[in-house]
Amino acid sequence: MTDRVTIAIDDKGVADVRLNRPDKMNALDPAMFDGIIDAIDRLGGETGLRAVVLSGEGRAFCAGLDMGSFAGMVENSEKKGDDAPKSGGLETRTHGDANRFQQVAWGWHVLPVPVIAAVHGVAFGGGFQIACGADIRMTAPDTRHAIMEMKWGLVPDMAGIPIVRNLARDDVVRELCYTARIFSGTEALEYGFATRLSDDPHADAMTLAHEIAAKSPDAVRANKRLLNMSVDQHAPEILLAESREQASVIGKPNQIEAVMSGMAKRPGNFTDAA
Repeated sequence: MTDRVTIAIDDKGVADVRLNRPDKMNALDPAMFDGIIDAIDRLGGETGLRAVVLSGEGRAFCAGLDMGSFAGMVENSEKKGDDAPKSGGLETRTHGDANRFQQVAWGWHVLPVPVIAAVHGVAFGGGFQIACGADIRMTAPDTRHAIMEMKWGLVPDMAGIPIVRNLARDDVVRELCYTARIFSGTEALEYGFATRLSDDPHADAMTLAHEIAAKSPDAVRANKRLLNMSVDQHAPEILLAESREQASVIGKPNQIEAVMSGMAKRPGNFTDAA
């Protein structure tokens, strides 16, 4: 794969997939988006694949969007229809029901085989949504999580809404979306975002992946199809609504003020909605 994502598949059919930008806590820049999407595409066509372990190199799973890439994201979000680039335009569906940004999380959800995320360090914003796109999450107790988008005046639009609505209570999801509050791995287990706490998430995820890999691959894939079917009602509509809501706020005065006030560590001076 690219230098942003590595894949190693063993003789049992278990893929060890790692986000590989440790110097930036695996933050999401254009190359990371490309690397994750390429990895999902490759794994989707991999013969003999039984299970996937998804983790981050270094001291974090994924710190979310690289803010240095933010200006380009705003520019692409404002382009629609024929003017939208192949990889941009939030409302443009580039990967089935998803756009490019959603695919890095939604792609793990719809991959034919089980995906186990090994989560440590931080999982903020887009990184949190990517982890939630996995079937199962092994999480270190001291991992810091956040649905961080509100900090920057945004909405979670990387398939977070259709995914997290099935993991935690509605009021919990709302509180975390509205506040961008950071919460621990222990709290993530309590809320439903972590499957199991682990002092060594990657090792425990690999052990579980090999246990799954030893089962009938036909039955495992059939189970995933059925389980996805049971929770994915109206997901295409929600994915498109995510993109429309993000396009309506991104780059607007209140969103810019959210970024500026956050970086200056001062209260935001926002204009009320009409």
